[in-house]
Amino acid sequence: MSFHVTGAAAQEILAAAGRSGAAGMALRVAARRTPEGIAYDMGFDEAVPDDEVAVFDGLTVLVAAASRPLLAQTVLDYVELDAGERDFIFVSPQQGGCATQARQCGSGGCSGCA
Repeated sequence: MSFHVTGAAAQEILAAAGRSGAAGMALRVAARRTPEGIAYDMGFDEAVPDDEVAVFDGLTVLVAAASRPLLAQTVLDYVELDAGERDFIFVSPQQGGCATQARQCGSGGCSGCA
């Protein structure tokens, strides 16, 4: 899988799964083109036959065939954006290395540079 999840993001997603009753579920990551760029979605899900599956620091990640080209070489990270404020970002070479903020695990629909 050419999509990557950092250790910090994996640990925060695993913690969120535990808090939300989704412990043991995989994280589905999806991407689609919009007029503004690429929109990213993520949430807990079960695998289906066409999924590419990878494990990052104990987190199972699912990517459907339709999203793979848009997620190629993209990194999901969990970083400090402002003092004391941490959030998920997608860093994509397809957007010139742009970091696109994801509001929260499962919120989806993020595009544009953070």
